[in-house]
Amino acid sequence: MLHVDRQQVLAFRIAAQELHRPHDEPGKLAVLRLGMQDASQVAARLALATRLAGDPERFAGAGFAEELRAADLTLAWSHRGAPHLHHAADLPWVAQSLVPLDDGDAQARMAWQRRDVAEAGMPVTEALTTAAERLREVVGATMTKGAASEAVTKVLPPGLVRWCRRCQATHIHEQLMRLATLRAGVRLEPDVSPATLTPIDGWEDVTREPDPATGRRVIEEYLRVHGPATPAEASGFLGTTQSVAKRMWPDGLAAVDVDGKTAYLPEDALPALESPAEPSFVRLLPPADPLLQARDRAVLVPEKENHKQVWRILGNPGVVVADGEIVATWRARARGQRLEVTVSPLTGRHRPDVSELEAEATRTARARGLDQATVGFA
Repeated sequence: MLHVDRQQVLAFRIAAQELHRPHDEPGKLAVLRLGMQDASQVAARLALATRLAGDPERFAGAGFAEELRAADLTLAWSHRGAPHLHHAADLPWVAQSLVPLDDGDAQARMAWQRRDVAEAGMPVTEALTTAAERLREVVGATMTKGAASEAVTKVLPPGLVRWCRRCQATHIHEQLMRLATLRAGVRLEPDVSPATLTPIDGWEDVTREPDPATGRRVIEEYLRVHGPATPAEASGFLGTTQSVAKRMWPDGLAAVDVDGKTAYLPEDALPALESPAEPSFVRLLPPADPLLQARDRAVLVPEKENHKQVWRILGNPGVVVADGEIVATWRARARGQRLEVTVSPLTGRHRPDVSELEAEATRTARARGLDQATVGFA
């Protein structure tokens, strides 16, 4: 068994996620085989820009959507119902991976309690399929999320709609809509606000039957970009239970000792873990960046007192990676054509090099269509 420490795992992860900027082609990024979460109007463009060589200004404004089209990338609600960038050709198998194996799996993905299941008046798997079928019927053309929600609410059984205090209206359960939409052959329009849905060309029918093979594919891709992990950590990414993840556990994995804990990695990735490239640089990563999607937070940030600064209930900051460690968080505010970046070092971590921070802040500003950036410390 290979024995490694958390620094090796982080170095492997940084290299696997191409933060070394080895090329300049969005469609070749390894993280897109798993999917890249877009937590806001700027997160995905910044996650792409920080991984790719060349001028980040091409991702600014309408250039972002143009770059996605050129690389045949698109946006969809997928893992855990969150919006992710995917290769358009991958959407069928990603949709298949969203079909729960059974009601227990479905209930976990929906985060429903017994009361929710009772109110639905049907098994959770049936609720998800019913929602997908109705969405397939009503989303026949591009429409806003609000319009689609209103239309599908009218044709759903009463148990699948909820009174929303925030909206002061009755509509389809939010997570139900998010987990059913791609199965219905409907994607999101990238870089459009409000959220807008569009039918996927050539989609044949609602994805109905479960296939554990697609779950195995998600887990394997997770291991390839995040390094050795356990079934519990993989299940957290999928949004299901550990027992379900074990039922979809891939073949061809090797056990690895990570600081005394047994985790698993595809055997052909062991050499990269044993001798990862040295991450001697500074990067500004946006909120919900792929690096932050790993479920082993103690590997990413070992000091528990720093977790509340990195992972908040609402409004997560970005993070600063310096020499292979997350050393600070950052937030930014645009003032005219200048981006003001405020860096907050984590407890017990060194302050990153200011000149490198300024260079990365300037790249971030250019990806947002701004001319310059300044860096200050909280």
